[in-house]
Amino acid sequence: MCSSSVSDPWCPPKVVSPGPTVDSEPGRNPAGTGGTTSAGDPGHERVRGTHPGPPGRITTVTTERIGPPLRGDERETLRAFLDYHRATLALKCDGLSTEELRQRSMPPSTLTLLGLVRHMAEVERTWFRRVINHEDVPLVWSPDGDFQVAYDASAATRSEAFAAWQEEVEHSRRIEREAESLDVTGHHERWGEDVSLRLVMLHLIHEYARHNGHADLLREGIDGTVGA
Repeated sequence: MCSSSVSDPWCPPKVVSPGPTVDSEPGRNPAGTGGTTSAGDPGHERVRGTHPGPPGRITTVTTERIGPPLRGDERETLRAFLDYHRATLALKCDGLSTEELRQRSMPPSTLTLLGLVRHMAEVERTWFRRVINHEDVPLVWSPDGDFQVAYDASAATRSEAFAAWQEEVEHSRRIEREAESLDVTGHHERWGEDVSLRLVMLHLIHEYARHNGHADLLREGIDGTVGA
């Protein structure tokens, strides 16, 4: 049972609305979940409603997010949790302009939602393409391999950042699906060790979960929107 006081990943997020709820047409978020389920499935969560925003503005929520299967096998469950967290980051950015996504709402931190999207594009590329798929490609935003560059979104745009992130997510999904098993390994150059696809998927879930916590606070600071 969903509780009004406890955030549960299988319950629809609480959306605080300044006006009547607006039902959105369901749509697959390119960086969110890749599959579909019936609306009656307990793992199906269609997020829709309105955001509280600046005076006179109501932002419709359109992101569709599908919860992990309750009795899936290991690979199916890892895949679903990773897609769930990808969709959560997209949800946190729903309805915001480039300027709002660049907003540093938790000073003195310079972290922004747009910077997080850019950073996760680097994370997806590094672990799936560079490590598991052995591709000799540079980082998305830094030819010198500096991961900190992605966080600087001062000159970035929403369309640019999301296009790069969504492209890397699609590469990651393809590489994972084509891998024979979770025991497939790639070499992590910095660690000097081989790592399994299983570890990579768990690490990506960890990365998204951590940064989605940051995204919660950033979004609330921008327009007061709260929710899972």
